[in-house]
Amino acid sequence: MPRFAANLSLMYAELPFLERFAAAARDGFTAVECQFPYAFEASALAAQLAAHDLQLVLFNAPAGGTQRSAMAEAWAQGLRGTAALPGHEAEFRAGVLQALEYAEVLHCPRIHVMSGIAPPGCAEAERAVLLQQLASNLRWAAAQAAQCGREVLIEPINPRDMPGYVLNRQAQAHALLDAVQAPNLKVQMDLYHCQIVEGDLSTKLRQYLPTGRVGHIQIAGVPERHEPDLGELNYPYLFALIDALGWDGWIGCEYRPAGDTSQGLGWLRRMGECQHGSGPPCAT
Repeated sequence: MPRFAANLSLMYAELPFLERFAAAARDGFTAVECQFPYAFEASALAAQLAAHDLQLVLFNAPAGGTQRSAMAEAWAQGLRGTAALPGHEAEFRAGVLQALEYAEVLHCPRIHVMSGIAPPGCAEAERAVLLQQLASNLRWAAAQAAQCGREVLIEPINPRDMPGYVLNRQAQAHALLDAVQAPNLKVQMDLYHCQIVEGDLSTKLRQYLPTGRVGHIQIAGVPERHEPDLGELNYPYLFALIDALGWDGWIGCEYRPAGDTSQGLGWLRRMGECQHGSGPPCAT
């Protein structure tokens, strides 16, 4: 059975953020992830992790800003990363260094770096410049992270949820890994985004998981981004395939619960029943 991490930015939204750690632990999670932790002191987050015996396995570098206060507000202000944006190098580097400081305090092994939004009407030649900028910034970020023993992740994101986002397809992300040639630069493979843009998830998993270049997987139901048992995807089949491919990393539950978070975890309880031989048979 894969190992699942609760995404505390989207799950348990009925609770204040610092109370979500306890809720995730009560529901049986041993690991969590989040999007942007910068509104809170790293020490306060570390205390919650320790109090509830949780491991933080992933969070995002800031979406923008050069000071922590601005970094904490960047997402709400519509910023979606700076890694591919020429002229934003100082902002990008400040964000990565801030993220690595948090990762050190929180013992988090990996950070996700957001690419950013291409200018409206971006032509193919301009997009090539953005990808060159992205590769250059990722090379720098991976070198900084390597000194701290951390991984840097990049994620293809679907253009329906995030119009204009520079990175959309799995092949684009893996081409960037080829260009950067840093062993600690990996792909964050979100099956929700991948299904919307590309589909054929089983083939994509078989293609990319054996490479060792996928550093994290995320899930959500398609198309509403609710629990994985709501929507068009057969997640029990995909989880069995991920197991068969030998994946030993974490799977982040980055979905918006359709109702109460704990009540919506029936899909996870059924996974446990399948694992222990009780309850309905798992789909394979």
